[in-house]
This record gives sequence, structure tokens and C-alpha cells, in this order.
Amino acid sequence: MAEFTGQPRGEGRRIVIVASRFNETVTVPLAEGAVQALVRQGVQFDDIDVLWVPGAWELPVAVRRALSTGRYDAAVAVGAVIRGETPHFDIVAGESARGLMEISRDFDVPVTLGLLTTDTMEQAESRAGGVHGNKGEDAALALLEMLDLFDRVLPVDEEQDEECV
Repeated sequence: MAEFTGQPRGEGRRIVIVASRFNETVTVPLAEGAVQALVRQGVQFDDIDVLWVPGAWELPVAVRRALSTGRYDAAVAVGAVIRGETPHFDIVAGESARGLMEISRDFDVPVTLGLLTTDTMEQAESRAGGVHGNKGEDAALALLEMLDLFDRVLPVDEEQDEECV
């Protein structure tokens, strides 16, 4: 039996971070954490673009549009949906996550989820650089690990891929 894991290697990567402005006291640190993690792992600062969208609902369409340009190897999505008194939380959080997963499957590249879904602002803050770390950073590292795993173990066979189309 063989086992494989990816390493968070960023050299030669071009990454887009799509971030929600809503709850920006949380989302700005998430985006900053993602950028810092990518740079620490070898992604050139100039090879990272950050796209700011109004809210979590807009994350999937912006990620899809960014990946469709062919400029990026993969995408990190960051945002924060905090539970309120209406079902808005469930709809926005669930549909945003579902949309991002669909895009990852459609483009066959990693789209990592740095979208916090918390009950309170305090919980969100503790995951945006507080006691629970920075989930934007975690999403960026997971993205690089997945890209490395795909490159080393699961490369796309261009000829076979063209035959499937």
C-alpha cells in the first residue's frame, strides 16, 4: 500500500483569494492570513491577487469568474457568516459552500474554504487570528498541499483529458 500527502509548496503558483467584505473586522485578517501563508510557502507576492466581493453569497461567482480566466492555479475563498435570528445564515453559508465545491469539481482544481460559519462574532474573531488560529491561513496551506498532491501523484494526463471532452 502506498500513502501520499501533499506539501505546502508555493513556488511557481499563481493564486487568487476571493474575500467577502461583509464582517470585514473578521474577513480582513482572514485574507491577510492567507496572503502571509502563501508568501511564507514560496508564492511570490505579485502572483497573488485578492478580489473583494460584497458578501459570502458572491464568493462562488467571483471564484468561478477568476478561475475561468486561466490566470490562476487555484483559489482560496474567505468570508464570515454569523448566525442571526433568521434562516439567512443557513441559506448563505450552505449555498456558498456548495457553490465553491461545484467550482472546484468543474475546474478540477482546489478551491479551499476559509468561510467561517459561527454562532457569534467572538467565535469568528477567535478563528481570524485569535485563540483558534487563522482559518484563512489554514485554507491557504490546504490549497498548496492539494496542488502539490495533484502534481506529484494525480497529474492530469493532457491527452486523456482531451479525449474525455
